[in-house]
Amino acid sequence: MTERRVIVSGSTFEEEYAYARAVVVGDDVHVSGTTGFDYRAMTIADGVAEQNAQCLRNIAAALADAGCTLADVVRVRYLLRDPADFPACGPVLRAAFGESRPAATMMVVGLLDDRMRIEIEVDARRPSRG
Repeated sequence: MTERRVIVSGSTFEEEYAYARAVVVGDDVHVSGTTGFDYRAMTIADGVAEQNAQCLRNIAAALADAGCTLADVVRVRYLLRDPADFPACGPVLRAAFGESRPAATMMVVGLLDDRMRIEIEVDARRPSRG
């Protein structure tokens, strides 16, 4: 039987809306849409670049719990409230994914909280263990 494990971050959103930060199935890791909230303090920066960096820190923590890093990401989806914000994300995204270059999509959407300017969702593949 294939392993299935959930990873939670402690975000109040996960508890309130009944989801996991990530789900590991075999070697595949699916990370839920992750915002720029610092989940420990439940605070969020105003700027999209800062929110983007926090999104990636939150995602990296979930991936680490699954035995991965950002280099193992194979698919990323960027969800932005305002398409004009996307260029400000470039330097942070290049630092995170410049070497691994996952498949990517950027969508303009409404987000749950007006303070949220970006949400990121990723899929990763755990490195082989043998």
